[in-house]
Amino acid sequence: MGRVWRTTTVRLTAMFIAIFVGFAVVLLAVLAYQTSVRIQQQQTRAIEREVDHINLLSLRASVRTVAFAVQRLADRPGPGIYYLGDPTGTMIAGNVSSLPAAILSEPGRYELSYERGLEIYGEVEDTPRMQGVAIVQSGELPNGLRLVVGRDVGERRGFTAIILSTFWWGALAIVILSVVAGGLTARYVLRRIDAITDTSNKIMSGNLSERVPLTGSDDEFDRVATNLNAMLDRIEQLMAGLKQVTDNVAHDLKTPLTRMRNKAEAALRPGADRDVQIAALEATITESDHLIRIFSALLLIARAEAGMPTGALSRIDASEVVEDVVDLYTPVAEDEGLTVSTEVEPGLMMTGNRELVGQALVNLVENAIKYGKPAQGGAGDISVSARRQDDWIVIEVADRGPGIPEESRSRVFDRFVRLEGSRTDAGAGLGLALVAAVVRAHDGTVRFADNDPGAKAIISFPAAPREN
Repeated sequence: MGRVWRTTTVRLTAMFIAIFVGFAVVLLAVLAYQTSVRIQQQQTRAIEREVDHINLLSLRASVRTVAFAVQRLADRPGPGIYYLGDPTGTMIAGNVSSLPAAILSEPGRYELSYERGLEIYGEVEDTPRMQGVAIVQSGELPNGLRLVVGRDVGERRGFTAIILSTFWWGALAIVILSVVAGGLTARYVLRRIDAITDTSNKIMSGNLSERVPLTGSDDEFDRVATNLNAMLDRIEQLMAGLKQVTDNVAHDLKTPLTRMRNKAEAALRPGADRDVQIAALEATITESDHLIRIFSALLLIARAEAGMPTGALSRIDASEVVEDVVDLYTPVAEDEGLTVSTEVEPGLMMTGNRELVGQALVNLVENAIKYGKPAQGGAGDISVSARRQDDWIVIEVADRGPGIPEESRSRVFDRFVRLEGSRTDAGAGLGLALVAAVVRAHDGTVRFADNDPGAKAIISFPAAPREN
């Protein structure tokens, strides 16, 4: 529970409770005040109406009639206060036994404490007397009598007291319920966070297969957990790829390094002639160049997969990139007995890195030249096309070679993967891995399809918005 009370959820709940209670206090205070003022205004208007009525009656009727009317008002149950006296202030009718002389002598509105009973023409009935506080209006009638009419304010004050009492009990209930709700909410939040924490601890201990559990409610915690799980899947894939790359690099580098050592050892043997030494140095340079190409390819792949800074991206014309690559490799293809045909739509604009996009196309064209000869012999052809399709730029490089088995079409984009028919050819199996890394860095897609016969590499890049 100590952790619960220290959570942000409970602190925010406490803050909202304080704000809510503060607003409730102000609201109920204003409500109580406005209600009290409205009741007082109603009482004042009722007093004024009765005073006006008795004034009119005194103009038309005798003193006895006026006294009888005042007494009838005084005898009614309710908060009314009435006093009718002669010019000297002696009581004639009413329901209060006595009033201060200042009220009888000076007309006006007053608030006073009173003792209320039933007294008629000097005769007091055997009834209990009542005490209270009232607002009264005193004045002199046209016939010289002294009139005091008022209303008891005890009912109004009692109503205000009820409002305040209800408010304090309500505020206390709000605070208690809010604290309980905040505690329960905090415990629920902590359980969800603890699940994420436990998963991260297991992952940090080396179990990369752990994932954050989902409740199925599709709330914000489930959405965060889904994103975290997707990130963990990607991290696990990268770690697996790193392990595979490490294994493959160790395997692929061991052979050329061993050959280099053996050649150097043979050249250093006593009695080795100059031709053997020169051949050993040439072989060493060849193997070194091969190793440099492998490391250069690995660096390019790492650069592409690491993402590119915003400054490395610009608006480029993919049509020009495709045409430049085709112009560069058409003579190479012709030397291999292949013809190259193109169908490039002009003005295919995209946002990207021209160097990396060009390198990816170079790798695809080199791959088509290397494996594009028909299996049954004869001349072959390579077709390169680029077009806009909806919001995508689609580039295709197709050949008429033996093609790629369907079950291997996704695997060829992994590092150091070489299919059975290409193991005797030069290369390290990094060309298509670089293509995949460049395409991913540009938020595109790449895949191989059947060209019947042959293979067709299809790259899709997001197209840049058209300029108005």
